[in-house]
Amino acid sequence: MILDKETARKTAELLLQIKAIKLDAQESFTWASGWKSPIYCDNRIILSYPPIRNFVRENMAKQVEELYGRADVIAAVATGAIGIGMLVAEYLGRPFIYVRPEAKSHGRQNQIEGNLEEGQTVVVIEDLISTGKSSLNAVKAIKEAKGNVKGMLAIFSYGFDTAEENFKEANVELHTLSNYQYLLEVAQKTNYINQSEAETLQDWRKDPANWKK
Repeated sequence: MILDKETARKTAELLLQIKAIKLDAQESFTWASGWKSPIYCDNRIILSYPPIRNFVRENMAKQVEELYGRADVIAAVATGAIGIGMLVAEYLGRPFIYVRPEAKSHGRQNQIEGNLEEGQTVVVIEDLISTGKSSLNAVKAIKEAKGNVKGMLAIFSYGFDTAEENFKEANVELHTLSNYQYLLEVAQKTNYINQSEAETLQDWRKDPANWKK
């Protein structure tokens, strides 16, 4: 869910500006899953641009407080969200932890890095939502450690139906600064893409697994 429309538009504009999101309706990018896609998103690039990094940090922190109040701990999903999650935690003056995809096979064999006490309230920060599985895996780990997850806030979501279903099934509240629809709106308005390219990008989102097969 989007909390603020103007923030959603501005976030999309900035992500396109620094090429954290790339759109190419003619060619395609290959995701780790093997999907062919006309869009590629790497929000870690935000960290290299201080003014944009600060915009994202401050707006995420503001929305964390508006949506969830004063959480005891800010968590991030490794590895993509660690940087921005730590910035949000610093801005709010809250403790920070991050969650690995799985427990380490050596040392203390932690999946959660940092200190989390039983019963503490946690807001999870994510950089990108596709299907939501890796994000919800982090939520599961926090819950298994007896943390109380209040919700998740991400920078961007593709808005796939499967993600919405996964979060609903897991009973986890998800909000994002921006999403795919706002991205296409801004991309067209700024002439980053034309109408024909916008239609191609809309078609991809309807069935991403089979696009260009």
